[in-house]
Amino acid sequence: MSGKYDVLKLENQLCFPLYVCAKEVVRAYKPYLDELDITYTQYITMMVMWEHKELRVKEIGEHLYLDSGTLTSVLKKLEEKGFVTRKRSERDERDLIVTITDKGTALKEKAVHVPEKLGACVELDPQKAKALYDTLYEVIGKLTK
Repeated sequence: MSGKYDVLKLENQLCFPLYVCAKEVVRAYKPYLDELDITYTQYITMMVMWEHKELRVKEIGEHLYLDSGTLTSVLKKLEEKGFVTRKRSERDERDLIVTITDKGTALKEKAVHVPEKLGACVELDPQKAKALYDTLYEVIGKLTK
């Protein structure tokens, strides 16, 4: 017999498998990122920097769905490691400009095999992976309007 509280069962929650999956994916990345001496959040930040080379902190946050408070510590660590530099914009000192360094660009060569290594761990059919990707971005789009 089902009752009004069935909605509160863990097995009926979409959010729970999403949470576990995200946590487990980050855990699976860890050994590969440890080799690069970066965390998962630093890794996705570097992905944005490899693509764009120079961005304002606000723009990085928009790409990663992260607030500037979270990004500040991530960028500070990446700067300490020599992967990026941060400086105030000459046009507007409220804007902090992040620029990838040569060392940060060189890290890309070391990181290029990480997605392949993780893909080998997950072994998800490419069509299912694409469908999951599309569905997740659909959910993200609805939640971030």
